[in-house]
Amino acid sequence: MEQFKKKYVEEAVDLIADLEKSLLELERDFENKNVIEKIFRVMHSLKGGSAMFGFDLIDNFTHHLESIYDNVRTDKIKIDDELLNITLDAVDHLKSLLNEENTINPNFIHTHEQKLEIVKQISNKVLTKNTVQNVQQKIINSNYRTYHIYFKPDVNIFKNGTNPLFIIDDISLLGFSKAFPNYSGLPEFSEIDVEGCYIAWDVFLSTSEPFDLIKDIFIFVDSECEIKIEELASFNLMNDDNFCSFLTQMYNDGYKIDIGLIKSNIKIIENDFINKEISVLDNNRNENVFINREATISSIRVASEKLDDLIDWVSELVTIQARLSLYAEHNADSEIGSIAEEVEKISRRLRDNVFSIRLIPIENMVTRFQRLVRELSHELKKEIVFETEGTETELDKNIIESLNDPIMHIIRNCIDHGIEDSETRISKGKKVVGKIKLKAFYSGTSVYIQISDDGKGIDISKVKKMALEKQLITDDSILSEKEILDFVFLPGFSTAQEVTKVSGRGVGMDVVKRKITDLRGEVDITSEINKGTVVTVKLPLTLSIIDGLLVKIEHSHFVIPLASVDKCFEFKHEVFAKNKTNIIYAGSEHISYTYLRDMFDMQDITPEIESLVVIEFNDTKVGMVVDSIVGQYQAVLKPLGAMYKKQDIVSGATILGDGTVALVVDPIKIINKVIDN
Repeated sequence: MEQFKKKYVEEAVDLIADLEKSLLELERDFENKNVIEKIFRVMHSLKGGSAMFGFDLIDNFTHHLESIYDNVRTDKIKIDDELLNITLDAVDHLKSLLNEENTINPNFIHTHEQKLEIVKQISNKVLTKNTVQNVQQKIINSNYRTYHIYFKPDVNIFKNGTNPLFIIDDISLLGFSKAFPNYSGLPEFSEIDVEGCYIAWDVFLSTSEPFDLIKDIFIFVDSECEIKIEELASFNLMNDDNFCSFLTQMYNDGYKIDIGLIKSNIKIIENDFINKEISVLDNNRNENVFINREATISSIRVASEKLDDLIDWVSELVTIQARLSLYAEHNADSEIGSIAEEVEKISRRLRDNVFSIRLIPIENMVTRFQRLVRELSHELKKEIVFETEGTETELDKNIIESLNDPIMHIIRNCIDHGIEDSETRISKGKKVVGKIKLKAFYSGTSVYIQISDDGKGIDISKVKKMALEKQLITDDSILSEKEILDFVFLPGFSTAQEVTKVSGRGVGMDVVKRKITDLRGEVDITSEINKGTVVTVKLPLTLSIIDGLLVKIEHSHFVIPLASVDKCFEFKHEVFAKNKTNIIYAGSEHISYTYLRDMFDMQDITPEIESLVVIEFNDTKVGMVVDSIVGQYQAVLKPLGAMYKKQDIVSGATILGDGTVALVVDPIKIINKVIDN
């Protein structure tokens, strides 16, 4: 049972995320009926499985929320900021209710009861008079439709913790219904499994609810059932006693429902039994929906631990493939060489496909950023709109999980320090409403995320003055605008005139840069006074395997990420030996360079011909001198461990085909080291 409860929690997390996203969308247009319907359906779906798996608090809480939005969609309650705030607070509370440890905490239960009382008061706000008249009016309402639902559960449905009778009960709540068991699938007595389900149901339902809401009843069991939903009439057949008697008599005569006979006699039933002002059946409006396993399983939910294991095994396969390729290279066997090439091709495709499974859209992060902008702007009394572009761009799930906090801090800074208050913006001739935009896009093997605002920008002179006060530079220092803005990433560096509870203590941007660097990423700032600021984050698609350039110094191998390599050159050793400036002319430009062997204190005799690998970052190029270039290599990244955590030029290691270890150098750190020297 625990595994099914875990599955419900996972699905509930997704539903709550959809609910939060829809509520933020509703804020832009309170009259958007489609969004209101979506909110109602999500609440109904969330309630559907909660009681079944023991989440009674969620069941009761969402019942009243659902009632509120039922009144909203029928125009009995008007949505406003107050109701939206209460609902968003309820969404946060639902997240807490999924943690069963909270439900045994007396303080939490007290908070729950307070929040429940609030939603109860709102749900009971609409008291209808003349209830009987209202019901009768609804019965003959032309919005009613009558459906036949054929529901055949899988024989093993009980073993999955599902009770089909609860499904029948949920259907009955949508309107007027009658359900008849169907025993046609019952096996011989000797073949019956006492834990099996062999009964199907024919359910007749008249409802004014939308068709999608009927389908949502089966949202948790659609892969475990055969379901057919068919519209019989565009009016309320179930309101007529004669029709219900007709169904009951048909069943009693043969213990089965002949749907063909019912459909062929719909016109007769209509003429004989229906004498009210209702719509005539329109056969062209019939809608058949067949739901079965083959048709509905377009995606499956897989535990992230399984994906991590799969990545690890693919990584091991890549390592073995490298070993096979090395063996084929050292043995003159054409057959082995051909096999090695095929294995390399297959492993590369497998690697790419497996990694694509781990990629999830950046859109998954956006809702929490929208909430942050909404709530913090209200708190600071600023009018701000949050826009997104390219949120379908995908990143490795591990990167996205580690990226939430840095981006949250960047957006928080935009709200607090970037966007001005309304009066200031008006005095500057700007629009009253400030704008923060998150834009994501691919470029080569990297993903770029830009967070921009149209606020006051960063005053370069203030940053430089602060750097002087902190003795980071001298009066005669000549720095580019980019170099000055990079001071923002230093620990304890802040130009904020006052400390707020949001930001301004100089703690944050250094952590942002460190976390992004830990992800093998880069972060850059550009800003213009009174125009705004843009923070650009560059990240690799994945962290586990990289395409690298394998190089050699003496008997040791190193891997340089191929995405950072610009060009490669060969020079005689004497060219470097005679050069006292560590600047060389290569490929029509002057390149600063460093000896990689010096960084690792390798003192053996250098070869006569050496290679220069030019790496690039933010339009800055630096050369690394190595003994030789071996070639392109798929590197499976392995951590170095705590002992090597503080080293500053290596990002990890990889195992070569012959079992030896090659260090993976960090191009950004090497470039910074060369520039600093």
